[in-house]
Amino acid sequence: MTTITTPVTEDLLHGHLDVERTRRGLLPHRLPARARRQIPDEQLAMAESQPSGVRLVFRTRATAITLHAVPTKRAYPGVPDVPDGVYDLLVDGALAAQSTVPGGNLRTVDLATGRFELTEGPPGSARFTGLPARDKTVELWLPHTETTELIALETDAPLQPLPVGSRKRWVHHGSSISHGSNAAHPTGTWPALVANGAGLDLVNLGFGGGALLDPFTARAIRDTPADLISLKLGLNLVNADTMRLRALTPAVHGFLDTIREGHPTTPLLVVSPLLCPLQEDTPGPLAPDFSSGTLRFRATGDPAERAAGRLTLTVIREHLARIVAERRADGDLALHHLDGLSLYGEPEHGTHPLPDGIHLSPEAHRLIAERFTRLALAAGGPLAP
Repeated sequence: MTTITTPVTEDLLHGHLDVERTRRGLLPHRLPARARRQIPDEQLAMAESQPSGVRLVFRTRATAITLHAVPTKRAYPGVPDVPDGVYDLLVDGALAAQSTVPGGNLRTVDLATGRFELTEGPPGSARFTGLPARDKTVELWLPHTETTELIALETDAPLQPLPVGSRKRWVHHGSSISHGSNAAHPTGTWPALVANGAGLDLVNLGFGGGALLDPFTARAIRDTPADLISLKLGLNLVNADTMRLRALTPAVHGFLDTIREGHPTTPLLVVSPLLCPLQEDTPGPLAPDFSSGTLRFRATGDPAERAAGRLTLTVIREHLARIVAERRADGDLALHHLDGLSLYGEPEHGTHPLPDGIHLSPEAHRLIAERFTRLALAAGGPLAP
């Protein structure tokens, strides 16, 4: 059997904003270099390099495909081992196979101290065989929470990069729930489920712990071509305890103003926080809690300090709704608001509880995707074609 080796180049990638050439391959990024130079913490630097929504897309008749890559696995002291990241291979839009890459680097993250340590490891390979022997579109979705340096593809037939086509591009920004934490595989995150179900070209700017109204993120969205934009805001502002009420309204206005510089009339949906009982009425910051034998979280703030401007999810929902209403009254009729409780509220928490207190289960990702599609993208919805 003839084997063709194709180095991974940027024209094979979709869903990214930038690439970095490393000594071993190509590292996709979800923030541009200018933004990365302004990142103030290692958590966001790690999150933006994890390729949630990033995929290799090409046409081929190959029946066997191997991706050579260097993954960066994660380890948390005191927490059970994190499973290897999953690679989803789609054939003509349908999930056909899954694989993992053994080996790779190891990033150890101490949740108590915030210390990061990186140990380098060898490359590995994800292999897919038994694919249909016909001309087809292949999408190889990278692990959504595993930084991945891409080296080369090996196939038994030539491949042709597929450029971004006629699908509407949806740029979405949010926190770890949008990033895909606890989703079982990359096309199982709620944004990926929505995009693939609705035929949208996804750019997922969901960053675990990193939806903090950073100006460099707003500029990245401003400068990215988009037909639809959504922002899920609020949760990280509370659980990181980075802001007080006095700063919230101007910060949200500034974030929206920056996006509107590049997208003055693009449909833009602001989604308020989903239900999270830990922080509905209790300020942050969050702290890890191992008392149950597994990782959970607890809020360490004092509810009495709400009067002094400490933020809670209830407060943020109220102010986001007001900000959007005021801007629409001023003439921004393409700006819309969606109450996050309509996606995940008390009834959903009863049937699909948050496993660690703040993140969705895989089943809840599917539920949120169905709700978002119906409320935002169906006929009459704020992001409907």
